[in-house]
Amino acid sequence: MNDEQYLTQEGLTRLKAELQYLKSTARDQIAKRLRSAISQGDLSENADYISAKEDQGFLEGRILELEVTLRNAVIIDENIRDRDVVDIGATVTIQEGKFPSERFQLVGPKETDPVNGRISHESPIGSALMGKRVGDVIIVKTPNGSVEFTILKIE
Repeated sequence: MNDEQYLTQEGLTRLKAELQYLKSTARDQIAKRLRSAISQGDLSENADYISAKEDQGFLEGRILELEVTLRNAVIIDENIRDRDVVDIGATVTIQEGKFPSERFQLVGPKETDPVNGRISHESPIGSALMGKRVGDVIIVKTPNGSVEFTILKIE
């Protein structure tokens, strides 16, 4: 199993900041909620206590997830100037038939944000683009059938 987690430098910085926040401020807030709920007495029917314990579980799960991601992070080099082929970190302009062209940056799954033009290299379009060149035509299978794209530009 490949544990590598591809991240941009921006994504790495963002995840480190989130981890720091969760390990400090968020943990402190949940600890205060737990202390307050415990002080109310009977915990078996204490909704505040149950809610705080559930939130604590989610928080600790997210902390663990972030620690694993950061431990296995591989930084994507976004500064490669001459890209002949599509690879992780590349920004690719594609076009489907007569529709307007679309521009995507290929990133790791942890940074996927299609609304802002960031798709995973593991997504159907991303994996079809990997290793291709300008002018290549790719076919992507979707639930509504196959879609054909032409690669116009690789940055």
